[in-house]
Amino acid sequence: MITNRRKHIVVAMTLIAPFVFIFALVFLYPTLKMVELSFTNAPLIGSGEWVGLDNYRRLFNDNLFYTSLKNNGYFVLLTVVPTTVIALAIALAVNRLAGSMQALVLAVFFLPYILPVSVVTQIWAWMLDFQFGILQPLIEWVTGKPVAVFNHPSWVMPAVASITIWWTNGFNVLLFIAGLRNISPDLYEAAALDGASRRQLFMKITWPLLWPVTALVLTLQLILQLKLFDQVYLLSGGGPFNSSYVLLMMVYREAFQLNHGGYASAVAVILFVLIMIVSVLQFQLLRIGGRK
Repeated sequence: MITNRRKHIVVAMTLIAPFVFIFALVFLYPTLKMVELSFTNAPLIGSGEWVGLDNYRRLFNDNLFYTSLKNNGYFVLLTVVPTTVIALAIALAVNRLAGSMQALVLAVFFLPYILPVSVVTQIWAWMLDFQFGILQPLIEWVTGKPVAVFNHPSWVMPAVASITIWWTNGFNVLLFIAGLRNISPDLYEAAALDGASRRQLFMKITWPLLWPVTALVLTLQLILQLKLFDQVYLLSGGGPFNSSYVLLMMVYREAFQLNHGGYASAVAVILFVLIMIVSVLQFQLLRIGGRK
């Protein structure tokens, strides 16, 4: 029995060894190196002197850091809950279809998700172009005048948020569809026999059983939206007047434009800790809410 147990342990270690090696190589080592760099004044490439907590003191006295943090939080408010609600509504509608029609509609909603960010931003930059954008007549009808969306402090973040929801929501729809298909039809049939209305079916069966998927979607979206960079960089460059400047743009600027590797690492460490704390806290709160 002891020999068989040792063989099982050897086999298990052999199976997980490739994952552990790759994880250590591409995630753990870079993370530890980033933390180490954050305590130095090193450039992006090369060594530097140990400066202790100087980078963090400088960071917490940097107004641009607080502006970026505020913009990240604003973007999270604009995207995380709205994209979850929209995805759930689409999934409920698609789930009522059947056969090839359901597959077609689902493919239409999922199609934007497979597009690279450069294509997505180019499409929307063209549609919202101040002079030739095909959506400018609609904006002019609402506001009374054309609006340079990505050059307007009040419009830029909602616009980027709307584009992000359109681009990424297909994946969330798939998650909700999978959750809906795991709910036994027998539950709905039994409730219908008892005279339950559609609202009662949703509130008493669908929503409680779909809550784990909802918690997963909310947590994934929170993590993804806190890491906002590509859309803002390509559409607005952080402007105008830093109104769309986010934390990863600060990391990019300090590291690749100003060659401040140590300071950029300090910003990245703060973002990493923020994502970890907020996502774990949110997931635990959602789990507690799901048990009630």
